[in-house]
Amino acid sequence: MASSNPVSLVLVISLVISCFVIAFGGNFHQDFDITWGDGRGKILDNGQLLTLSLDKASGSGFQSKNEYLFGKIDMQLKLVPGNSAGTVTAYYLSSQGSTHDEIDFEFLGNLSGDPYILHTNVFSQGKGDREQQFYLWFDPTADFHTYSILWNPQRIIFSVDGTPIREFKNAESLGVAYPKNQPMRIYSSLWNADDWATRGGLVKTDWNEAPFTASYRNFNANACVSSSSGSSSCTPSSTSSSSNSWLNEELDSTSQERLKWVQKNYMIYNYCSDSKRFSQGVPPECAINTTA
Repeated sequence: MASSNPVSLVLVISLVISCFVIAFGGNFHQDFDITWGDGRGKILDNGQLLTLSLDKASGSGFQSKNEYLFGKIDMQLKLVPGNSAGTVTAYYLSSQGSTHDEIDFEFLGNLSGDPYILHTNVFSQGKGDREQQFYLWFDPTADFHTYSILWNPQRIIFSVDGTPIREFKNAESLGVAYPKNQPMRIYSSLWNADDWATRGGLVKTDWNEAPFTASYRNFNANACVSSSSGSSSCTPSSTSSSSNSWLNEELDSTSQERLKWVQKNYMIYNYCSDSKRFSQGVPPECAINTTA
């Protein structure tokens, strides 16, 4: 990936919060709270590892202590192994309320030997329905892999191990709302969704396989962290310019080729190609979020 020419953040960021840019990572005790699951979520190894578990009684989840307004967020995950059918591991950014913004990774479990489905979506002002789904080119249960969200005023890029799989560009010029005003927390959860997750709900969760466990490590955020005061800046002045290149980052030619490779070979659903669903025409942002 490369950086484009700087744009005026003053024109893009008219906010009722102030932000400071911070680069950090590493300790789950410092960065996250286990929010539900009655002990099924655990922070281990002096804050270097977090695990979520699911059994028939409950799943579990966590959220970040901070809220972010733009940033580059990395997390390494190792997904539920074996027969994970019916389970969903969700890892996403979201604000709150009926007009919330959200940037989603969801990992839909499957029978042993069948691939996970990586489901992505983008919500702006409460509107989603922008799904793209992928198979992965590796076994996501055998080891940790890095799942990244780059979110800046111009675009959102989903990446896996540094390879971009999806780009959602700012299409405000086409009348499409873009996530830019609402700070979002990081959330993750492991839960039972066997009414829809695997083959449309045909395959149910096998509770004989429980507990199901997903693991997390090496969280890193280079991001604007919101505070509660009333000014409207999210400027990179607090750290070096190189560490804030994500504020204007875009895909270079090599990354664009990698994106096309993923979408040609591993994309299994794209809402922009679903003419049956959108019989009156696909959403306007599809015109600039082209795929292979």
